[in-house]
Amino acid sequence: MYRRTGGTGMARISDQEGSKFDANLEILWKYLQDPAAHGGAHRGSRNRAMQPISDSSFVVSWEQEMNGKWVKVANRITVFPPLGMAVEAIEGPLAGSKMFNVYTPHGNETEVSIFGDMVASGIPPAQLEPMVRGAWEMAYNEDAAGIREFAKSSK
Repeated sequence: MYRRTGGTGMARISDQEGSKFDANLEILWKYLQDPAAHGGAHRGSRNRAMQPISDSSFVVSWEQEMNGKWVKVANRITVFPPLGMAVEAIEGPLAGSKMFNVYTPHGNETEVSIFGDMVASGIPPAQLEPMVRGAWEMAYNEDAAGIREFAKSSK
């Protein structure tokens, strides 16, 4: 679903297309809490750091390669196991964006749905939506591969 929610550079986007990870919910949460496994799965990033805020919240920052340049990105993340997590972009091109990842168990698989109010300064909503969907797809593909490897090593 894509819906404009305001002025230039803002769009409400959701991805509920039944994307599933090849791991049960328990393995998924172990993967998400393993900085080496989870962070290492995301190619095109460097200098990852995590700063705890509370037992369930932290800020993760990194540099992301975008159009041949390294851009600083930071997200405030609050986890709500086993339901999902809230992500707020606090630095980078999508600063001010807010997303929820919801995880639904399906036996040995876990479905992920994403809901977001996305903003990007100077980017019209019609361009923002495909940009965000492309980033979500890349992150999903990297996580899917990372989770498969993590699940193998967790046995």
